[in-house]
Formats: sequence, structure tokens, C-alpha cells
Amino acid sequence: MTNRRDFLWQSGGGLGGIALASMMGKEAQFPPKAKRVVQLFMSGAASHLDLFDFKPELIKRHGEKSDFGEHVEAFQNGLGPWKKPVWEFSPHGQSGKMLGETVAPLGEVVDDIAFIHNLTGKTGVHSQATYLQATGFDRPGFPGMGSWVSYGLGSMNDNLPTFVVLPDHRGFASNGPKNWSSAFLPAVNQGTIIRPGTKEPITHLNAPESAAYLTPQAETDAGQLLAKLNSEHFAQRASDSRLDARIKSYELAARMQLAAPEALDISGEPDYIRKMYGLEPDGRSWPKEINWKEEADYFGRKCLTARRLLERGVRFVQVWSGNDNGFPRRNWDSHEDIERDHGPLSRGMAIGAAALIKDLKQRGMLDDTLILWTTEFGRMPSTQGSKGRDHNPHVFTNWLAGGGIKGGISHGESDQWGYKPADRKNPTQVYDIHATILHQLGLDHERLTFRKDSIDRRLTDVHGHVIEEILA
Repeated sequence: MTNRRDFLWQSGGGLGGIALASMMGKEAQFPPKAKRVVQLFMSGAASHLDLFDFKPELIKRHGEKSDFGEHVEAFQNGLGPWKKPVWEFSPHGQSGKMLGETVAPLGEVVDDIAFIHNLTGKTGVHSQATYLQATGFDRPGFPGMGSWVSYGLGSMNDNLPTFVVLPDHRGFASNGPKNWSSAFLPAVNQGTIIRPGTKEPITHLNAPESAAYLTPQAETDAGQLLAKLNSEHFAQRASDSRLDARIKSYELAARMQLAAPEALDISGEPDYIRKMYGLEPDGRSWPKEINWKEEADYFGRKCLTARRLLERGVRFVQVWSGNDNGFPRRNWDSHEDIERDHGPLSRGMAIGAAALIKDLKQRGMLDDTLILWTTEFGRMPSTQGSKGRDHNPHVFTNWLAGGGIKGGISHGESDQWGYKPADRKNPTQVYDIHATILHQLGLDHERLTFRKDSIDRRLTDVHGHVIEEILA
């Protein structure tokens, strides 16, 4: 016979067992439509008006003095004349969805996408708004969505992490690793950073070249000794989830030494796959002064790596575009020049994202893989300077694809300017996006909770409803 506490330790280990205890206390919630998630995060605030949300009134009124019909407090000084989209829009797919020319590659898969055009935020400050989209709260100290999914569903592959983060190669976005922290959840649920295409994609996974004196037997002996010491240390500190996570991370690292190199090696991918993801020039035309091919390689490589991780059992992959490292801008915060900043980033993103959707679809994986494209807020319909746009937290666009999502539709709409939701009483909020994703994974967002400071915390706080209109 074994008591409940011993059973939890043997089954889950440390505070990880608390997650098991929590889930054991609940019956199965409902059949999932998706098993895995990819979150594509455009850091800096992508302009819905120039990419996805076509506003003829801005074309008609371009250059006229902007009049919002109410007092507007701009983040900087972006209340110049009305500004038409930087790129021409045209219809795509059977749905006839209007897309800006810079994201035209998404036209090939637009009938698999559900666009949400009435998403509204709470703040025009990058750090707070990024937290809100990544964690459901606009302040630090809360787990990322991938951590919640990891906590609720666990791993599908014991040799690879459950939650993987592919950051921008130039640096972290606003808040850095706090966006994918496990916070008060067991530390084992935090995101694991992987940098595709670099000499050392996973930091410190293998011994450095200078340690040539380490033999396989020495590594085995050291591992056994470390396991013994950890076990003794752990027995006296059972409530420390960080130690639990550290032990599991060492164990996982040992398994990853065999599994990760194969998962991250794209050299064996067929030429047509590499070309589809933008890793080779393929004759697409674009102004010479905008180096979109470089961005296509960066973003496409991460999307291809994401597909390889997903098909090997990684549960949640987060792909970041844009960093928080000043000038020249290589993020989506286009105060000075939308065309210069959004041009290469958006074309590279569109090529990689379209390839990911097509690739998952041809492999039969799109049906149970949910893709979320997001950014922290939108941009203003009026001009900042002569070529830029200021922050707009009042309305912006997200889109979803796969995983039981109805494609070829648009949900909600912004007003004639793309300044606020057309229906200001019933906007979509990030809580609704998160609730819908959890629902498609078979999880009730109101019941996936963790007790913290006498509060049953959850990803959606005390808000959120499933967006039934976009479900297939």
C-alpha cells in the first residue's frame, strides 16, 4: 500500500505531482480538436491596416486632416493626416480575402485562415501589451500560454521539451524570457530556447570542444554521481520546484543529445521544401532596396524547424519576429517608416507562415495543429511624420488556422478607419483567443487552474469566452 503523497511523488515528482493531482481530480473535459500549437508573435506591433484589414475610406481620405470624432491621446505624435495603406490590396482565394501586396504569399492559404479584426488591448506600452498577449496579464509574474499548455497536457515526446521558443536571431522581444516563463507553475513547464541556424542552437547541450578529455565513461559516471547527489538534496527540499525542474532538465538534456541534433538538422529536407520556406531564391520580385530574402531565410528557417519539432512531439512552439534592440529597426514598431520596416519583415513572415500551413496540410498535420498569428497591438490610421504610424491598442488583427478552425472567414470588424472595433460593446479580447485555443486542445479555460496566494489562477484571469463563430 502507498499513501496519496507517495503516489504523487512517484507519479509526477515534486511540485510536478501537484499538476497531476489537480488534473486527477477532474473528469475528462471534452474531445480535443488539436494536439499542438504554434504561436507566431510579431514583436513591435504589426500594422493591421497595411497587411490584413482593408479600409477603402483611408484611400479615399488619404492626406486629409484626421478627425476621430473624439479626443485621442497618441502614444507619441501620430495624429497627422489620414494615411492610406502602404501597399495595394487585392482579393485572394475563394473567400476573396483582401490582403496587402506585401503579405500576398498568404493568399495561397488564406482559405485556411480565420481573421479576427476586432481584437482590442488594454495598453499602448510594448512591454505590458506583450505580456498581455503572451501570458494573459499585462504585468510580469504570470506563466506564458505555452507553460499553461505544458502544465495541462504534458509531453508527447520524452526526448524533447514540451514547450520550445524560437526567438528572433537578433535578440529578444520586449520582456525577453519573462514572456515564456513558468512563473508560479512548476518550473519544468517553462519554455526552452532554441536558435535554429546557429553554431550552438541549444546552449550548453553538449560539452565544449575544449573538454576533449571527457570520455563517454566519465560522462556516465558523472551523471550517476549527480543523480545520487540530487536525490539526497531533493529529499530534504521536496517543495522546491526549481530543483525538481533542474533535475528533469539535466535528464532531458541527456536524452536531447541524441534527439535534438536530428530534429534541428534541416539539411536533409528536399529542395522543394526548403524553397517553399524561402531558404533559397526562387525568382519572386521585390524592390531591390528591401532585403526581404534575408528575412524570409530567418523566419522560414524557424517555421521549418517548428514543423520538424511538432512532428516529433513538441506540444507548443513559439516563433518570434522582431527584437527590442533599437535602430536600425528590425522589429514591427514602425514609427518612422512603415514600408522600410514592415516590408522585409512582412514578406519574410508571409512566405514562412504560408509554407508552414501548406507543409502541415500536406502531411496531414494541420487538422490537429493550431496556428496563432499575433502581435501586441495595431497601428494608427493617421500619419506619424510622413511615413510612419503610431501605436493603436484600441483595435488590431490576429489570425488562426488549423486545429478545428473554420478557414476563409473574418470575424468581427474594425470601424471605417481601423481605429476601434465597429461594435465597441462587443470586441474580441486576448482572453477569448486564449480560451478558444485551450478549448480546441480539449481544455476548459475556467477549469485549468493553479492555486497561488489563495487564488485559483488561470490563463484567462476572470474573463474569456470561446469564439464559437470561428470553429469548424
